[in-house]
Amino acid sequence: MIESVRTSTRPTTLAASVTVVALTLAACGQSGPDQPQTVAEQFATAVNSSDIAQAAALTTDPAAATAALTELYDGLSGGGTVTATPDFEVADADGDAGTFTLNADWRFSTTTDGTAEPDGEPKEWNYTTDATAAETEQGWKITWDPAMLVPGLTADSSVRFTPTDALVAPRIFDGNGVELMSQQVVTLVNVDATADPVAVANLVGSVVPGITAQSISSTVSAAQGSSATIVTLRQSDIDPIGAQLAALPGVTLAPQTRLLATDRSLVSPVLNDLTTVWEQQQAANRGWAVQAVAADGTVTRLAGRDAGTGQDIATTLDSALQLKAENALASLPQQAAIVALRPSTGEVLAVAQNAAADAEGPIALTGLYPPGSTFKTVTTSAALQSGAVTPDTVLPCPGTENIEGRQIPNDDNFDLGDVPLHTAFAKSCNTTMGRLGVALPPNGLTEAAAQFGLGVDYVTPGLTTVTGSVPSADTPAQRVESAIGQGQVTASPFGMALVASSIANGALLPPTMIAGRPGVPDMSPAPVNPQVTDQLKAMMRETITGGTATQLDDIPGLLGKTGTAEFGADNGGAHGWFVGIAGDLAFSVFVYDAGSSTPAVEAAGRFLR
Repeated sequence: MIESVRTSTRPTTLAASVTVVALTLAACGQSGPDQPQTVAEQFATAVNSSDIAQAAALTTDPAAATAALTELYDGLSGGGTVTATPDFEVADADGDAGTFTLNADWRFSTTTDGTAEPDGEPKEWNYTTDATAAETEQGWKITWDPAMLVPGLTADSSVRFTPTDALVAPRIFDGNGVELMSQQVVTLVNVDATADPVAVANLVGSVVPGITAQSISSTVSAAQGSSATIVTLRQSDIDPIGAQLAALPGVTLAPQTRLLATDRSLVSPVLNDLTTVWEQQQAANRGWAVQAVAADGTVTRLAGRDAGTGQDIATTLDSALQLKAENALASLPQQAAIVALRPSTGEVLAVAQNAAADAEGPIALTGLYPPGSTFKTVTTSAALQSGAVTPDTVLPCPGTENIEGRQIPNDDNFDLGDVPLHTAFAKSCNTTMGRLGVALPPNGLTEAAAQFGLGVDYVTPGLTTVTGSVPSADTPAQRVESAIGQGQVTASPFGMALVASSIANGALLPPTMIAGRPGVPDMSPAPVNPQVTDQLKAMMRETITGGTATQLDDIPGLLGKTGTAEFGADNGGAHGWFVGIAGDLAFSVFVYDAGSSTPAVEAAGRFLR
């Protein structure tokens, strides 16, 4: 069956983009309301404005002209996929002989707003025709001949515009050369009110257990008399039941092609963005043709361009790691996400969500939440860079403290007394961090966060992201809240993975999803002193060996930071976070309303083990 892979099925709409050139006449004889020159101008103007009735009325056979013009416009509109606007120009008119020449210029565009073509080339069709006019009882009329519209056109032939795709559709691969997505044939199972829902459910339910007679009846009823699609099936699913389904009254099968994940178990919000890249490439490589179709069906190409060769798309994803991330989240009832990066390159390795998160959208990439204590990586970095403290500076860690009017408690009010900063970090001491935050300038945390990518926006091919927001904290109370990842500070799971990756690498690198096409940032923050990132990594290691994440101590060399972030009315809810570094792998885990960091830490363990 087709699972929720969020591949795009948007139709490509073609619109005409034409600049109408002023009519240029080289006339012989006198012009007047009854002369060929005038009637030719009127005809060209009517055709250019798609006024079929007016154009046909200027001919000697309005009925035949109406039929031919209607068929021409319909054919060049590609059955609804293109709106074609002509530019007919009267190039020469002879008032004595009653003849005139038309220059025709049709332009077709694959954009709906008149912007440049994806391939940068306009689709143009140019030709010249000759016509005659005669004086009748109704005045001067154009002697009707279909060939005046298109050379060689007859009453029993037609012209059509046809877009053409490359013979072989490109595929999408992961960073290891494993096929990630490909164009596949799927079948829409459409059912109307005359169908027996029980009979349909007996067949479809054998491959899609969620399809029942009741669900089919509800779907058909909602269609209000129209046929409704109850499911879309992959080829391997339709093969065993297709013939039996097609034989049922009220059931129709509609095959079509879609870009899908090759492995149906792989589900990620990045597949939508990759589909967009694939579609853009397809549009850029799409060919086109204007074809003359004779009465016997013979097709002759009049203009066009062959389709280009679609190039396969190489991504940085790791399919095996992606599936591990998905499996690590599958058992969680709350919305949950994991984002993993390769610190040495900025490559995106995995972006996973569970079913609950999928229902809310791409929260792994664009969902914004308070990061809680994982933000203490930023606070500690800012304090170290200020020169006010070192990892060994002894600081107070009371169980609770009123700092600038904000009562800050530690988890369960634990009290460490006076301890080195590295211990306060590993144990996640809110009171210590609150005091550090107060001593910073209003934009201290804003700048420190940007050094790790948080608050930096990227335009990344194949990846739509929002990292987070760390506004300037103008009052001491605001700085206290921000220092512990609360208040106005927000981050996405992607943003916190970028923070972990920057610490691991010692420098911020732009994210990359399509190989060789890194993201472009909207700012260039000052680099962090490598000594500071080394100090942070040592503290993150202590978090695993003797701090708040000792349940992960069996994973060799793991660095990390836990986080619990309050939210909601009276801070009644709490999100769970964990950011980690394991060799050349940096990641974040987010669990919505988890109550504590424990579910996120456990998911991290399943992911790494």
